Amino acid sequence: MKLPKLFTTFTIACLLGVMSGFSAEFTPIFNGENLDGWEGESSLWRVEDGAIVGETSDEKPIEYNSFLIWQNGEVDDFELKVKYKIESGNSGIQIRSFMRGKPHQLGGYQADIDSSGKFTGICYGEGFRGILSKRGESAAMNEEGKSEKTGDLGNPDELGAKVKADDWNDYHIIAKGHKITIKINGETMTELTDNDTDTRRRVGLLGFQLHKGPAMKVHFKDIMLKRLPIEDVKKIVFVAGKPSHPPRTHEHNAGCKLAAHLLNQHHSDKIVATVYTNGWPADRTAFDNCHAVVMHADGGIRHPAAKYLDVLATLRERKVGVGAIHYAVEMTPGPTNEELTRCIGGAFEINYSVNPHWVAKFETIPDHPVANGVEPFEINDEWYFNMRFAEDMKGVTPILSAVPPAETMSRRDGHHSGNPEVRKMVAAGEPQHLLWLYERPDGGRGFGFTGTHYHDNWANDSFRNAVYNAIAWIAGVEIPEEGIATPTPDEALLEMNLDPKPARKPKAPKPEKKKAA
Repeated sequence: MKLPKLFTTFTIACLLGVMSGFSAEFTPIFNGENLDGWEGESSLWRVEDGAIVGETSDEKPIEYNSFLIWQNGEVDDFELKVKYKIESGNSGIQIRSFMRGKPHQLGGYQADIDSSGKFTGICYGEGFRGILSKRGESAAMNEEGKSEKTGDLGNPDELGAKVKADDWNDYHIIAKGHKITIKINGETMTELTDNDTDTRRRVGLLGFQLHKGPAMKVHFKDIMLKRLPIEDVKKIVFVAGKPSHPPRTHEHNAGCKLAAHLLNQHHSDKIVATVYTNGWPADRTAFDNCHAVVMHADGGIRHPAAKYLDVLATLRERKVGVGAIHYAVEMTPGPTNEELTRCIGGAFEINYSVNPHWVAKFETIPDHPVANGVEPFEINDEWYFNMRFAEDMKGVTPILSAVPPAETMSRRDGHHSGNPEVRKMVAAGEPQHLLWLYERPDGGRGFGFTGTHYHDNWANDSFRNAVYNAIAWIAGVEIPEEGIATPTPDEALLEMNLDPKPARKPKAPKPEKKKAA
């Protein structure tokens, strides 16, 4: 049967990806119709005849190299297949890259392309150590950041002759661990092994380059991505929710980016972390090779996973760790909360759990790897408690527990505040579990943490250490004696990536009551 025009190959792939949440093989990341999911200088990039076209002119030369950047995710260990055609100038495919100081400016590893054929197929470091490996050779970067030839792959001129001028070519990039292999039209052009532990990158942005200088034009199409298994470290995917509360509260994006930054910088021998901001990932390969997923977001009907229970179920089946931070421990009573509980061992349930602000005093720290490096501490937060845990707490291990003071029951009964049962528990001084671990019957792991209403609480070392330990634990990382410790973030680091939020309007003062004459 002939499918309607609407059902292109890309559309079918999208539908399958949305239904399952996972893609087994190469997945298209360009829809062939527009630049949805890509961002660059609009005057330089367009879609024409099913291909991305980048073009500069002599009349309006660009002042610096400009890039079209994939917005739906980052790349770590992967294969990328792209068809390209270059008419003039110098271009390249940027991988595991980072933003530089100017708009749409990237730095990092680049699989080079140029119309003269001189540099096509080399691995170049854009703002990142220069030429890393030449065409026709295997090379390694040493600890000093210098390239050393380690082997021959063929005559560079003969390999260059395999590239078709002013015609479509097949570019194939394989990044596995710290080795990058570049192929064109089936021929291996170069291989790079990056042993420069201070500078090398395991995760970063993907993009296409337009080079400054004379006018140039390049085309890209059939852009296909496949995630590769990561075996030497554990991959953690953070899903950050959309902005909601006033500044420095519910800073989901900033909190996740802070965690990924600190974990990647200080525990790269154990962890590679990536962040998807503002809700559920549009990247259909997001979870393909991960070991843990951590959600830091609003909950209830706004929970980013509420419409993706099938994906959570698939994560469980794959024994992927699942964590939920603050409001993300709540969905809604029924199937969504039931699935969340199956993943993390407990959930906030309206008309049962409560969410007052109070100073929790963590006076007793248990003997568990997730408590490594955690000292007794106290801190004010919107500590949710009285979770609806798995039956008989089977598989649940409390890590941070505290006794709520009587003032936590000062509000009237409501969906999130007060009920006869919880009032009795508070009156009796029963400890409440605010960070817990879950060993799932299927063999996977989960955790829930009810703090982080206040973004600045990440500056508390024991608070931060406990959460980072839990994140590492659900991914299967062995926790060292000092824990997954990171330096205390200063004010500048805490302020990085804060969401632009309107300040809460001050309440109008109440009119004074007139005194009786």
